[in-house]
Amino acid sequence: MALRSETNDFSKTLGRVFAVYTGGFIAFVALVAILERIGVPGPILGYMFVFFTIGIYALIGILSRTMQVSEYYVAGRRVPAFYNGMATAADWMSAASFISMAGTLYALGYDGLAYILGWTGGYVLVAIAVAPYLRKFGAYTVPDFLYARYGGKLASIIGIVVLMSCSFTYVVAQIVGTGLIAQRFLGMDYTVAVYVGLVGILMCSMLGGMRAVTWTQVAQYIILVIAYCLPVVVLSAQKFGLPFPQLTYGWVLQEIAAREDGLVQQGLATAAQLGVNAAGDYGHSVPFVRSDMVNFFGLVLCLMVGTASLPHVLMRYFTTPSVREARMSVAWTLLFVFFLYFTAPSYAAFAKLEVYSNVIGHQVSTLATDPSVGWLFTWGKIGLVKICGVDAVSAKDVLDACAAIPNHTGVIRYADLRLDNDAIVIATPEIAGLPYVVAGLVAAGGLAAALSTADGLLLAIANALSHDIYYKMINANAPTARRLLVARLLLIVVAVAAAWTASFRPADIVNMVAWAFSLAAAGLFPALVLGIWWKRTTGIAAILGMSAGFGVTLLYLIASRYYPVWGVEVLGFSPFMDTVVPGTAAAVVAAAQKVAGFNAQAPEWQAFLAAVAKDPAAAFAVKQGLGLDQLIVAVKALPAPLRDAGLAAANASPAVHSNVGWFMFGSGIRNISAALFGLPAGFLVMVAVSFVTPAPSKELQAFIDEIRKPSGGVMMSERSG
Repeated sequence: MALRSETNDFSKTLGRVFAVYTGGFIAFVALVAILERIGVPGPILGYMFVFFTIGIYALIGILSRTMQVSEYYVAGRRVPAFYNGMATAADWMSAASFISMAGTLYALGYDGLAYILGWTGGYVLVAIAVAPYLRKFGAYTVPDFLYARYGGKLASIIGIVVLMSCSFTYVVAQIVGTGLIAQRFLGMDYTVAVYVGLVGILMCSMLGGMRAVTWTQVAQYIILVIAYCLPVVVLSAQKFGLPFPQLTYGWVLQEIAAREDGLVQQGLATAAQLGVNAAGDYGHSVPFVRSDMVNFFGLVLCLMVGTASLPHVLMRYFTTPSVREARMSVAWTLLFVFFLYFTAPSYAAFAKLEVYSNVIGHQVSTLATDPSVGWLFTWGKIGLVKICGVDAVSAKDVLDACAAIPNHTGVIRYADLRLDNDAIVIATPEIAGLPYVVAGLVAAGGLAAALSTADGLLLAIANALSHDIYYKMINANAPTARRLLVARLLLIVVAVAAAWTASFRPADIVNMVAWAFSLAAAGLFPALVLGIWWKRTTGIAAILGMSAGFGVTLLYLIASRYYPVWGVEVLGFSPFMDTVVPGTAAAVVAAAQKVAGFNAQAPEWQAFLAAVAKDPAAAFAVKQGLGLDQLIVAVKALPAPLRDAGLAAANASPAVHSNVGWFMFGSGIRNISAALFGLPAGFLVMVAVSFVTPAPSKELQAFIDEIRKPSGGVMMSERSG
């Protein structure tokens, strides 16, 4: 009873603190709005938003500093369910959710709902199958569970490898998000902006570990949910007189459908460009126009299982006071995630309607004089908007590019405009002509989302390295101060490595994150679920199963994305289309020309033409685009320098990337759903090997039985150092 009373008092104190914080933030937004009205320039307001919010997070991080191991790793296990749910939601609302999910829905329409279904449904698996039992187990990290359950270091090491792979991929995506926001609103070079974001991340997490990250994440959730909902609430109220975009969403979809029909009739778009399904229907709200049913539900499954396997998510449930609180915090997490995910589809729809209304059909010659489309050049300067194939840096560049297109009518067509998915959310206030204070607020929200997830991910990586490798395998007698010093140094090293990787601006954020989910799903989920729910699972089975699942998934991801030719030749991949897009063959020809120095008389080029002339299949493949396997055969028959250039061009062709792979239920499985192969491989290997190896000891089986009981105390406790 005393513990419950103490917890209630702690919760009341937190309630007062965060109520004051929320009121203060709203007052700050009001102040910025007043400053905008009296003429303070936008860039200054942007600096105010970014530095005020980062300053608040840094202050919380400094005030939460600790030298206690339990506080650093699991926030002292005293975070109430309500606040842990809020912190988990912020940890979850990554740059992918905040910055890119609405952009993905904008681009994919109905098919983008797979992300919402998968990520939300994953928390059902977390609540039912994993989180409460890991909390009752009672250690600090996921590899801790693998170490104890499967009897040794090797299972833990493999778990750490999987954790590092998926978490590092994920954290790079968050730092890309911080770089984009800082680049736009602080006017910095992207590379510099990435490292500025890194400083913000480290200030939140380095001194206080999980304790600091927890309370900064609660603060960040409050900002990000306000920032995400406000623009679309304003748009809904302006257009329909009802400030509930979730309720006006259907009306927006009707208007989008009507405008898409108009674009086709006016010749500004084709049905194929808008997305056509097997029934011949097209448009934003039509299902399976960008994806087939197998890939749609396959992605849902991979994201669900990946959610239930991500170490930085599961770590959050180690911080609650009890198993019951862990269960309750999952429910609170679902509620807090709901607010954003229920709004994302309408956000994408309102953004698309604004673009259809104000940009498509706009005269190219008037772009320079129309302030309503000035945002095109603001975002074009940082590479997120292209018109007529060029970055929209200036109206002159766009005018020249469109004029160079044969038979261009001088009007922006659907195919002429390319908006990066990562730009939709943070650009929508400007697209819709809302006050700059709203744009700054959205930027602050996006920054909060990216920072909160990056903090959790970096902590998961650093804790695994410091606790599971350094302390448990290298120096079990290390004193508390040394353990925390190692943890903080590793946090800095991993953060700098992630920022360096992000500085190269790798693939778009959602795809990067989806890779992390497949890796976690195939590498960890079978070992976690069978380890909890099947006593017969053995240590060697877990080691082989994790290796098989993770290995198959990683191989599929890398081969289909970066080495498709090798995948076709060695792994038995097949192209997902009967023919290669002609651009692939053109790329091969261009590569051969480059080897020949673009000299039609060069011996290499003449040899290339002679080789093609001798083989009609090669001639057709190279000139017009035939099946990928025939194109590979044709190119490999060419002289060495041309062959190497041709194969490299085929590997690098966007038409081939992720368009080769294995088939399942008659559909080619996209690499974003690679766990569809790795997940069953992991389960099958674990089950098969468990049956042919000696069963775990009776003591361990009794231990597993006890973990599954909802009552009782924590099974294991850690030495504080």
